[in-house]
Amino acid sequence: MNKKRVLFLCTGNSARSQMAEGFVNHELGDSWEAFSAGTKPAEAVHPMAVAAMAEVGIDLTGHRPKSTEEFRYSPFDLVVTVCDHAAKHCPAWLGAGEKIHIGFPDPAAADGGDAAKMQIFRKVRDAIRREILKLLREWQPQPPKQALEFVAELT
Repeated sequence: MNKKRVLFLCTGNSARSQMAEGFVNHELGDSWEAFSAGTKPAEAVHPMAVAAMAEVGIDLTGHRPKSTEEFRYSPFDLVVTVCDHAAKHCPAWLGAGEKIHIGFPDPAAADGGDAAKMQIFRKVRDAIRREILKLLREWQPQPPKQALEFVAELT
């Protein structure tokens, strides 16, 4: 069985898109292969994202922020932007793949001390797990327009 491929996009590729990639490869790895990238990659994956994912048994320590340019010519079935304010903060994807937006707040922008920030990382982590896994379990590729136009001509 060929795995479907999904790319998660965010600006820095340091938290939300990394968590989405981790969940998909860990929980749906038999049917999906996930990648993540950003338009302005951060220096490293956010340590609180690594810690939040470790709490649910997913290790992001080997992950690194990657540029969208690394994937520009790679084929994807689905490309998902995960930034909360898509028009202002999320990258545009000009490569192949059906594009979907599911926004999540940026946990790295949370105010407060470390304990308060970690709580935000956990909330965003749990929302990503719930929404992204639901999306991929239910996702069906859109038929090519040419096929739809052909069917319309026959009826």
